[in-house]
Amino acid sequence: MKQIDSLVFLPLLVFSFLAVGTVEAGTAKSIAPTYPIDADVYTTLDKTNAASPPPVWAKPLLPCEVSEYEQNGYGMWNPEGPGYPFIKPDMTLDTKWPPATDASLNAPSNRDPSTSTLLTFFSMSDVHITDKESPAQAIFYCYEGGYFASSSWGYSGCILYTTHVLDAAVQTINALHKQAPFDFGIALGDAVNNTQYNELRWYLDVIDGKKITPSSGAHLGAKTTLYQMPYQAAGLDKSISWYQAVGNHDLFWTGSALPDDYIKKTLVGSSILNLGEMSPSDTGALSARGFYMGVVDGTTPFGDIIDVGAADYFSKPPKVAADKNRYSLSLRNWMGEFLKTTSNPVGHGFTKELKDGGFASYHFYPRADIPLKVIVLDDTDKAGSDLGSLDYERYNWLVNELDEGEAAGELMIVCAHIPILPYTLNLPPENDPAQNPYFPLMPMYAQYSMVSEVTLRQKLWTYQNLVMWMSGHVHRNTITPQPPDATSPYVGDLTHGFWEVEIPSLRDFPQEFRRFEIVRNTDNNISIFALDVDPAVNTDFLPNTMLKSPAWTSRSYAIAATEIYGYPVQTGPNVDPLSGVYNAELVKQMSPAMQAKLALILPAVSSFQINSNARTTKSQTVTLNNTVAGTTPTQYMASESPIFTGAAWHAYTNAPSFTLSFMDGAKTVYFKVKDATGTESAVVSDSIVFK
Repeated sequence: MKQIDSLVFLPLLVFSFLAVGTVEAGTAKSIAPTYPIDADVYTTLDKTNAASPPPVWAKPLLPCEVSEYEQNGYGMWNPEGPGYPFIKPDMTLDTKWPPATDASLNAPSNRDPSTSTLLTFFSMSDVHITDKESPAQAIFYCYEGGYFASSSWGYSGCILYTTHVLDAAVQTINALHKQAPFDFGIALGDAVNNTQYNELRWYLDVIDGKKITPSSGAHLGAKTTLYQMPYQAAGLDKSISWYQAVGNHDLFWTGSALPDDYIKKTLVGSSILNLGEMSPSDTGALSARGFYMGVVDGTTPFGDIIDVGAADYFSKPPKVAADKNRYSLSLRNWMGEFLKTTSNPVGHGFTKELKDGGFASYHFYPRADIPLKVIVLDDTDKAGSDLGSLDYERYNWLVNELDEGEAAGELMIVCAHIPILPYTLNLPPENDPAQNPYFPLMPMYAQYSMVSEVTLRQKLWTYQNLVMWMSGHVHRNTITPQPPDATSPYVGDLTHGFWEVEIPSLRDFPQEFRRFEIVRNTDNNISIFALDVDPAVNTDFLPNTMLKSPAWTSRSYAIAATEIYGYPVQTGPNVDPLSGVYNAELVKQMSPAMQAKLALILPAVSSFQINSNARTTKSQTVTLNNTVAGTTPTQYMASESPIFTGAAWHAYTNAPSFTLSFMDGAKTVYFKVKDATGTESAVVSDSIVFK
């Protein structure tokens, strides 16, 4: 069945499915997600989504000609592309420019089986939940290319399905969590596209697992058009704590301007935004008029753009249904919404005190038994640009957090929205990459910048325990090593270097998130395994129909957008240009003091119960329920002997079976675990009466 046929006939089938979409579990009922992912979940180690370029005969398309994508070969990909192994870049050699291609410099990772996992987490960024019917978008600037032919910041066909892609990503995270539990998750900003309240509620409600109505205003097409239809989100596993950073799109109109009174009024009103023609060097269009920005017609299967173009061609101003829930959020109100969710923890890093003070930076400790501090930094430009910026208040706060972490002997990760001097994009020939290998995102000319990237990097190089700077914003998987350069007194000392890791966008190609595993190596340095994950989609989400899920369609549109706009979003050493994937083992050299501290971390059995703390059992076979903190256990041993006479090591599980000795009476079972390095935990025990 062609995609166009799917989009025409699918709404009726989905509408019927919504009426019966519950799962019986004994006497309890749970609501099943409307768009379940495939049962098998893969990472990019197993296979990748390799984009297939349009055929040579394909006609050039405008970005808004979504209905012609498939028939012209745009948005095609091979879902069975080869897996991408972990690459082990060298922090020093990999900084050569142009990027080194010698395999000896960026060799595949051969993981030491004796490593011990300290922490596992996921990170996603730039979801850009979009109210496609909002009258205050910037569609006009990009829907036909124009001045912004190399950028989809104002329009992409992906805006039809942003909540659906997030729902698929959440389900994929849940599936990975069952395989190997996450300690936490972190979202790195641009949760929404246009600083709107309803966009943020969709974002939070998808993660909370609520019913989603992904339309606004008059809700046109809500019963007839797939991307407009209400659906049930799966919701993030409640056992996973997740945290949030703020991005420029969360606070500014289309991420690049402070919303003025006209923008704010238009957001909640019925008039289509009327602005001036804009070029990359002209930001005065917000005060000019002459072009209606347009909206999506929700009654059309491919989201046709209407009410767009030169105002002179309209006999009367175009109108849409007003919606009071489209109002622009201030930073305080934006943080406040994170205090109104059902997922964990309350506030997701933000507190009432931070909200009241309008300060969106904080820190947290994922695990009490691991000396690692996560510093979440607001590095957005408060003057309203899409550049990074730090005023003295935020810079001094960051320095204080780093000073305290260093003094306490803690590993540190900084999570922010905007990178600091990552590897450059593919620049035009007149901008020689050999002379400009890095991409300035927090330059001296930022409108509100008091601290330059040069000053910031110089300060970051003074810390030995800073492991990684994580960010989103650029929508790619690039990884940039940041060893101290010749301007630093620490040049050549890699204990003062750190890794800069970018998180891709869930809106644009390659629509991925990252899974991180931090391990202690046998030399007591650490490795960070950064793994790209494609949200699982479903090519047959209604049984026996072969109809593709909304997330599948969005992936096709994301690939088509890169082909039509032609912008090189996936750049940097080791990034695969077809799949956008870069999986890496990033080795961080630790100081002798930190190596000694890491060596002391043990696996620790934090709870141990026989048959979930039952006092008696009639069965000789019992279950040993346990949880382990510290390093990750690989084996366990259990015995009724306190010195484990005759016992053997077994592959670890958190609920193994154990056979009690035959005679009736009180039984005490002793239990211990060990990690991949062979380090054993202390012995714990519990008792039960067998009769």
